[in-house]
Amino acid sequence: MNLRKFFLIAFKDLRLIFRDPAGLVFMLLAPFALTLGMGALTGRFSGSTQLGISQIPVAIVNQDSGELGQALEDVFTSKELSELISAQILVDPTEARALVDQDKLAAAIVVPDGFSASIFTPESGGDVVAVEFYENPTRPTSTGIARSILESFLNQVEVGRVSGTLIISQLLASGAIQAQQAAALGAEVGREVVGSNSDSASIQITSNTVEGSGAKFDILAYLAPGMAMLFLMYTVTFGGASLLVESRAGTLARMLISPTNPGFVLGGKGFGIFLTAAAQLIILIGGTSLLFRLSWGDGTAVALLILAAAFGASGWGILMASVLKTPGQVAITGSAIALLFGILGGSFFDMSLLPEWVRTVGKISPNSWAIEGFRILSMGGRLSAIHPHITALIIMGALLYALGTILLSRRGLVRK
Repeated sequence: MNLRKFFLIAFKDLRLIFRDPAGLVFMLLAPFALTLGMGALTGRFSGSTQLGISQIPVAIVNQDSGELGQALEDVFTSKELSELISAQILVDPTEARALVDQDKLAAAIVVPDGFSASIFTPESGGDVVAVEFYENPTRPTSTGIARSILESFLNQVEVGRVSGTLIISQLLASGAIQAQQAAALGAEVGREVVGSNSDSASIQITSNTVEGSGAKFDILAYLAPGMAMLFLMYTVTFGGASLLVESRAGTLARMLISPTNPGFVLGGKGFGIFLTAAAQLIILIGGTSLLFRLSWGDGTAVALLILAAAFGASGWGILMASVLKTPGQVAITGSAIALLFGILGGSFFDMSLLPEWVRTVGKISPNSWAIEGFRILSMGGRLSAIHPHITALIIMGALLYALGTILLSRRGLVRK
């Protein structure tokens, strides 16, 4: 009986929310509209490029005399990437870095002398000369795309390097070739790798920080999670305020007088907030997927992250209801917290622009964990890549629910 009332309380609150036209506008239409507006500003719907981003200015300084330096240059100047990348070929690394500092370029890529030789010559001892990526911190999205293209190229080269080194080592060990032949064979392997990897059609824009590959970057997929989490925090705030509204109206007291465990009453209210939050995310994600063909990534991983994000966020709604005294206080304070979490959690801009200590503080918000998780999935990441995010959100929700329950008990809101 108690369990049945638990679900009745939860679904009653969910029905009330979805019967309120003003609440539906704020929960669903507002984040849709804001996401679309930001997408339009970035050119997502202009049709100029598949990314909705104009040509990204990048400088290439190729000081390498080998095949790989030229192959990298060919990738960035290829016809396939011409609508996305505006590549300038420069000879002076200092000039290229200065143009980035002056905000005339998004990034400068410097291929040092000896790069190809360090990849394919066995005598190098395995020490690879690093390619420099000098980025403009004021253009995080553009630099992220340019870096992803570079990383994709280098990852393919690394596969060839490891394979070539293994082949040469085995041939040397078996006596099939002499040591003096290794360098020539290494160069030949290098040419083979360049031949297979220099085709720019094989270079896809993928995230360089997550597991998975082949997912195209979409600016709307970058913006939508931020807006979803921003408005989710407002939703759980209203859920927490509704708990105090029922307390003042006497509805909560009548439920507590009935033969129902007080813990089930509060649990039902909390579960109602959770269901509302989860439903909001499901509708927003489903709607953007159907209307704008937005890919959020692996379906199972997205579903689990939705539930974890809703749980973590709804915990804040319960905590606010337990600390503050009136529905008005919850609404005002909750709105301020939602805005603060939006700033600290990355709803408005890339967190890499903020100091390290600010990014650390931002981890207290569900926004930070959920937004990063959704972006990882949209860039091709799998469930294993977001385990820390799901775990953090579940722990956050559990702690906040437990603390909120204790504080509400002390105030007498869950006692008969």
